[in-house]
Amino acid sequence: METVFFSKALPSGDWEANLDLFARQVVEGFITGLHKSPFHGFSVEFAEHRLYNSGESVKNIDWKLYGRTDKLFVKRFEEETNLRCQLVLDISSSMYYPDKGYNKLIFSACAAASLIYLFKKQRDAFGLSYFSDKLEFSSPASSTTVHQKYLFSQLGRLMQREKQGDKTALASSLHEIAEILHKRSMVIIFSDLFEQASSAEGQSALFGALQHLKHNKHEVIVFNVLDHSKEVDFNFKDRPYHFIDMETGEELKLHPAQIKEEYTKSVEIFRKDLQLKCAQYHIDLVDADISSGFTQVLQAYLIKRNRMGS
Repeated sequence: METVFFSKALPSGDWEANLDLFARQVVEGFITGLHKSPFHGFSVEFAEHRLYNSGESVKNIDWKLYGRTDKLFVKRFEEETNLRCQLVLDISSSMYYPDKGYNKLIFSACAAASLIYLFKKQRDAFGLSYFSDKLEFSSPASSTTVHQKYLFSQLGRLMQREKQGDKTALASSLHEIAEILHKRSMVIIFSDLFEQASSAEGQSALFGALQHLKHNKHEVIVFNVLDHSKEVDFNFKDRPYHFIDMETGEELKLHPAQIKEEYTKSVEIFRKDLQLKCAQYHIDLVDADISSGFTQVLQAYLIKRNRMGS
């Protein structure tokens, strides 16, 4: 019988030292790919320009870029900061799955680092918050190189942190963050949302917190971070397993075939309900499969950012 822990095993390597290089490679590869995709308008020049607003002076329009994109962009100057972004990471015990090597927490930290690198490239301000059973850390937004290095250091330490056995307090943490952020921001949340899947009360609490953010004029993207193969499709080998809940320690011994149909139906119902409610509240909900890389994250952010600036 195979035992499945929804927990964490540390990867090899010094993540704190290498995160800057990793993020640079992810973002530069992504930008290169944009030139070959239907999203060509989100090119590397986007880091140095903003969309032209009707009625403003035409003296700073980049006509060469207009010739290539058929869109009007204004050259942006060093002192300009268009956007404030707050990254919010769930670091509760369920984020340490799978228990061997690469897991949801490491994916979220790497995605956050890549976004920070892109924010810096675009001269946008960025902050970081993370929570388990309480809000553990929250930094104000800044666009400086020193701040970028500080947040990379925080993320690197998280990636090497041992599992604490912490439950999730997503709703209360988001309420606290909504009060901390005094200026209109884009709030980008990484969570598996498992606490909310367990009950109607959990879902109600989540959307109450998201409404709080929206009421305070923040834009919200929720990345639902999951290992789709196991946590959505329930693809386990044809043999008995010993399942252990990462947060409660509850144990269950069974053959996956016994519950696969019921499990996948329940997950599908929850995910559809989540999508409908997010659409109702104008919240961007994005699937983030940890096996699918970081393009899904960077592209969703750029689409949202472009929509806000248009």
